[in-house]
Amino acid sequence: QPPGAAVKNLDDALQVAENVGYPVLVRPSYVLGGRAMEIVQNRLEMKNYGKLALEAAEGRDILVDKYLEGKECEVDAICDGESVLIPGIMEHIERAGVHSGDSMAIYPPINLTHKEIDTIADYTKRIGLALKINGLMNIQFVIVGASPYRSPSVHVGEHDFAVYVIEVNPRGSRTVPFLSKVTGIPIVRIATKVMLGNTLESLGYEAGVSEEQELVAVKAPVFSMSKLSGVDTFLGPEMKSTGEVM
Repeated sequence: QPPGAAVKNLDDALQVAENVGYPVLVRPSYVLGGRAMEIVQNRLEMKNYGKLALEAAEGRDILVDKYLEGKECEVDAICDGESVLIPGIMEHIERAGVHSGDSMAIYPPINLTHKEIDTIADYTKRIGLALKINGLMNIQFVIVGASPYRSPSVHVGEHDFAVYVIEVNPRGSRTVPFLSKVTGIPIVRIATKVMLGNTLESLGYEAGVSEEQELVAVKAPVFSMSKLSGVDTFLGPEMKSTGEVM
């Protein structure tokens, strides 16, 4: 997990940002679509955006995390309490920090190594079982390679990498219809049967990452910028797309 902390006031937010080093990602708890999230570059920006995040949080914590520059990817998975099925891994085109709903996503991932895929699969399984997920979950990761950032806990060498968990959602995600169509795996139907007490094995599915299909599919966001006056078209952590196309 990227280093950071949950705080309740601006002074603590400033202190956490100083501890982990700028840039940091500031976000309120319990909001959808990345509302009031921002990548903050310095102390002055933190004072401005921190106040907005605290207002959006409505008395709850705000999260201040180290912003990692890396390759973002995500998985939709099904867990039955004993094993985890990963129908596919999607690689994002936009930089880390652009909301997943606004990012183009490619299936299968064309720039990930076997080692990176194995690590993502391992983390997904361990997280699903540890959280006792029953049904669908979505996890977003960022892969950090030889970058200026060095985690105090994970050494990233010149040809090494580290996989960080951005967020885990114990629910269906907007990418489920896309992944179902391109893999041919009826994800919602399987997850529903799992929630009703069936195991993945009894449904005829093997745990782990499903075999990749011989195609390349792209999930592209759709924007309504021309219909919405005054909207900033710059993409960031706050979601701005109004749909998507395959």
